[in-house]
Amino acid sequence: MSSKLPSLSLALGGGGARGIAHIHVLEVLDEMGISPVAIAGSSVGAMVGAAYASGMNGVEIRQYVLDTFASKTRFMSKLLRQLPTSVGELVSRGWPKIGELDAERVLHAFMPEKLPENIEDLNIPMIITATDFYGQKGLNLERGSLNRAIAASIALPAVFRPVDINGVVCIDGGIANPVPFDQLYDKADILLAIDVVGSPQGGPGDIPSRMETLFGASQLMMQTTTSMKLVIRPPEILLRPNVNEYRVHDFYKAKKILETTFSFRAEVKRAIADAVEQYQAGLPAR
Repeated sequence: MSSKLPSLSLALGGGGARGIAHIHVLEVLDEMGISPVAIAGSSVGAMVGAAYASGMNGVEIRQYVLDTFASKTRFMSKLLRQLPTSVGELVSRGWPKIGELDAERVLHAFMPEKLPENIEDLNIPMIITATDFYGQKGLNLERGSLNRAIAASIALPAVFRPVDINGVVCIDGGIANPVPFDQLYDKADILLAIDVVGSPQGGPGDIPSRMETLFGASQLMMQTTTSMKLVIRPPEILLRPNVNEYRVHDFYKAKKILETTFSFRAEVKRAIADAVEQYQAGLPAR
């Protein structure tokens, strides 16, 4: 039996406001004295992962999120300020694109200011996933503008405009790779993946709205993608906090999300401790 502590890599999935639950994972890692050797993030997972990889700890990220999304009024006011402010700006975008937010502009308003300019300058190596719209495949971003890479990763269709990355038209990373654990195979002894995609809520007779149908359909597609990857090769740990009751845009419910998912911390801690014990005993972690 070995007393050596295993290395750990971390994959944080997409799911909009549900990804606020990722903060519990970061805080548990801090409490256990574990620093990931690599991080992969999709959509909101890219946002949270980048903040953590920059050197912010879990508690600092929690406080930043609570301060930033303190109320629905404050959240909506800040968001509305990112809309086009002139007729000229509207015309330059083209009438069909009215209502689609500029993801880079939104990130400047909501992300911490002290993040490095480029992905490669993060303290922890990171892979940010996007989806190559015309190439019909996932795209891994490991160098270049951090803000633009995250913008590409969060560019959910019908909400954000696609983002150009060196001539590649990119949309939400969750479309091609909702929980990018497959990008971290063999980079550490233990691979921890967090899935916050969730599932549509309702029952017979509950007819969803147009937007609920759009988001729900994307959830179903993402679940199918993840299920296929799990058949091929699962990570040592895959955890899913109970975030189904929250919608993609419920960021202003940050405090409630953290409170109702608090018990997830114990699940994360137990899963990591079990994986470490199995590793030290020389047993397969899964």
